[in-house]
Amino acid sequence: MTTLLEARYRTVLRLLPAYYRREREEEMVETYLCGLDRDTQDQSRPTLGEVASVAALAVRCRLGPPGAPGPYALLGSAVRLFALSAVLLQAASAVVDRALELTWTLTRGADGRQMFLTGFTGAGPARTAVTVLTWVLPLLWAVAYFALLHDRRRLARRAALGAALPALWPLLGPLTGNAAPAPHWYETTAALLAWLPALALCAAHHRDAPPARLPAGSPGLVLLTACVLTGASLVLLPGAADTAWAPATCFVVGALGWLLWHARRADRTPPGDALALTALGLLVLAVRVTALYPWLRAPGAGLVRGGGLGQTAALVLLTAALAVTAGRALARR
Repeated sequence: MTTLLEARYRTVLRLLPAYYRREREEEMVETYLCGLDRDTQDQSRPTLGEVASVAALAVRCRLGPPGAPGPYALLGSAVRLFALSAVLLQAASAVVDRALELTWTLTRGADGRQMFLTGFTGAGPARTAVTVLTWVLPLLWAVAYFALLHDRRRLARRAALGAALPALWPLLGPLTGNAAPAPHWYETTAALLAWLPALALCAAHHRDAPPARLPAGSPGLVLLTACVLTGASLVLLPGAADTAWAPATCFVVGALGWLLWHARRADRTPPGDALALTALGLLVLAVRVTALYPWLRAPGAGLVRGGGLGQTAALVLLTAALAVTAGRALARR
């Protein structure tokens, strides 16, 4: 006769995918019930730690561990490449933004240095600490990128979570009284662009996952190329640059290059690659649209408005092309 505790364990184990339950459910239930008095099992429940452990195992099983069925292996591959591509994009943006800011500061003499330092010291201690962390922590995207490609997964996870923290500050500002409550559409999408890849990296690059890979090129060369694209977009067209201009330009060029590379390959690339880039394209498009919205009616912002609308159109076309490529690859599969 099934006890109430056994039924509760089996309910928790339903979090696991069916293929894993077929192989391991009975063994896991026996392990959980081993040593427990049957008379007291109707008054017991699975512990919070056991439920959390099963939930973590369910995530790993759905994200392509060895021996997983095709759909789960495909999902794991797509999520891993999505996390890696997004970390690369944000690493390039963070490095270039700070490099250009320091370059501007050092070429403006004492006045430029004073202006730069005032941005950190012009408020109270708490605000100064937040400003310093906001400037420094995004550089951890580069640490996460290299750590991931060198199979230092724990370091990559910690660096990505640390780099994503500053994206929460604009959303927490109204709660602390440091900003007026208002619809923060851009800040919300920017936080999603930071936190979804960070969480995807933590979930998909688990200990049973295959090593991270780049579709082409060495890690340093790929990051350098992304930095050059990001920096060139700001230096060549500074009048069109808003907060989303540089990362959107980098993604547009990268996605277009990937589509051309994919079209020339005799052997087809895995469908997970196109799925990952489609998901990243949708995120970048959301950031691009919300960053553009305040400029639509701003006087004297024609260049920013025109550049943003052009980028939006390019992102829509490229994301649609990536989605079609992914759909065709899935149909062939």
